[in-house]
Amino acid sequence: MRSPAELDQVQWHDLTHAHGPAEDVPELIRALHGDDAEAVDEAIQELYGTIHHQGTVYPASAPAVPFLAHAVLHVPGRRDELLMLLAVLADHDPQDTGSPHWAGRPVAAICAELARLLPQLLPCLADPARAVRRAALRVVAAVADLLPAEVRAAAERRVDELYATDPVPAVRADALGVLARLGRETEALDSPLPEVRLAAALLAAERSGPPYEKRWVDVLAEDGAEPDPGDDGFPWAGVTSPEDRLTHLLTRDVDAGLTAAGRWIAAGDLGSRGSRLGRQIAETWRDREPEVLDLMLAALPHQRDARGRAECLTTIGHWIERLPEPGADLRDTLHRHARSDDESAAPALLALARSRDPRALELVLRTPRPDTLRAAASSCPGAADRLIPEIRRTLASGATGNEAVDLIGALTGFGAAARQAQPELLDCLRTRRAAVVAARQIGLNGVVTPEITALLHEATHSTDPSLRAAAALAHHRLTGEAAPALRVFEALLTARGPVHWHLSGLQPLGGAAEPLLPLIEPLLTARYEWTRMAAAEAHHTVTGSPERALPVLAGLIGPTPVGLSALKALAAIGRVPEELRPVLRSFAVSPLRLLPAMPFSDVHPDEELRTLARSLLASH
Repeated sequence: MRSPAELDQVQWHDLTHAHGPAEDVPELIRALHGDDAEAVDEAIQELYGTIHHQGTVYPASAPAVPFLAHAVLHVPGRRDELLMLLAVLADHDPQDTGSPHWAGRPVAAICAELARLLPQLLPCLADPARAVRRAALRVVAAVADLLPAEVRAAAERRVDELYATDPVPAVRADALGVLARLGRETEALDSPLPEVRLAAALLAAERSGPPYEKRWVDVLAEDGAEPDPGDDGFPWAGVTSPEDRLTHLLTRDVDAGLTAAGRWIAAGDLGSRGSRLGRQIAETWRDREPEVLDLMLAALPHQRDARGRAECLTTIGHWIERLPEPGADLRDTLHRHARSDDESAAPALLALARSRDPRALELVLRTPRPDTLRAAASSCPGAADRLIPEIRRTLASGATGNEAVDLIGALTGFGAAARQAQPELLDCLRTRRAAVVAARQIGLNGVVTPEITALLHEATHSTDPSLRAAAALAHHRLTGEAAPALRVFEALLTARGPVHWHLSGLQPLGGAAEPLLPLIEPLLTARYEWTRMAAAEAHHTVTGSPERALPVLAGLIGPTPVGLSALKALAAIGRVPEELRPVLRSFAVSPLRLLPAMPFSDVHPDEELRTLARSLLASH
């Protein structure tokens, strides 16, 4: 260990941390030993942002370890926080230590320092404060795989003593986990302590992987229902909290996860553990929406406040469209909550509208909001005569941002009836409120007047590139004139910065965009994959020939956002290279979601991926 008096012996100016030269590290370490509690708080926070930053460590991190270890023993009021800092600095994947590059990594130097100093830190395992004992266990776990035999044996004796005698069950449970990291497996499923049984089942399931044995699942479901009553639970490597570790484990085995979530909800959904696990399962596994929505329905009565109810109702609203026929119990519950006067009413009404329940329309019109109007427009396209006036009124009242986008999006499914809102759309374009989507809808409406074409022409000179493109395409749709659009897109495709958004917008021009081919063709080999994808799509749009586009798109296919876009482009071309069929089959049959949800997207990307894959496999 090294005291603050030795800080100047380190050439900190030659070392770096997250924000550059590490010259400020000595001052932060000295502050740990001061009497100003606020300054100590700030120093610890700064150390988490410099020598450790979002899971990354730096050349200055290892030299700080002996000073931090000294502070652990000499700043007793902050012992647990400093031990945790040492533990997270040393976090690593044990598999990495066999890599030929391990020795040169900053984390290897940190682990070497901490392993050397560990014998002096082991007495912290006997500290009177449970938080310190738990943090000390976390330090041992961080370097358990790298300890010399003698140090490992001493650490195991100390940890074993805690496991056998500590008066706090949570400490014993942590000790069981550390013993496992030290290489000793201990059967504890029959322990009288729920915390220890839970830790034992979790360790057994982690070692085996899914599917988990029923006896482990029974313990996880029974003893995992209640959060750790202590407020000093520490995250282990790779997770942000002990609860996240358990949720991650159960999410890997969907049947085990659904069983545990159901039991936790039946036990009162304490801390929203069951409903949270259900939400994670829906985001991870395909076709489990019916079970998850049943869980959310069961969890609703256990929520202790409107926020908890709103979270359950939001989950229902997110997935209810995946049910072919939402049950009457579910819809009645949504209807009841939609008529409440707290914050749960809004997500309940949105879910009710998405459930295609006819009662939703009256409630939407009684308390109209842009998102519920859009949901009602999608589920009740025959109600245009009632919805469009309300959409027009809300737009005319000055809706902006995402609210205006939702309102204009609601018009899309109404076809020619959307023309009724032309005055409001023109005002949005004129006042630059959601002007990009307003311009697109104006182009789709098919109404041509001198005022409309003049407004669109004026918008093609906007400082907003997206608006220039949307206005140019709408102008082309309405007038058939290609020259203004070609002028706009030539400028956009030669400007600095990303061009893939603009390439993707060329489809309405079709062959009229042929003069832009000299700008498009070089982008087929661009370094940025989104640019290559959009260039291939645009090349096929303009030429009608798939020969240049196919190899580019085929090389991008994968379970990624750009891979999904490439798959959409292949579907539009109507040809799929034979070598892609195994990949498409994996997209079609995977029980796991291959793509996560995207914000502000009406369709889950994974559903698009699966649907496209199935369609292409069936047609070729």
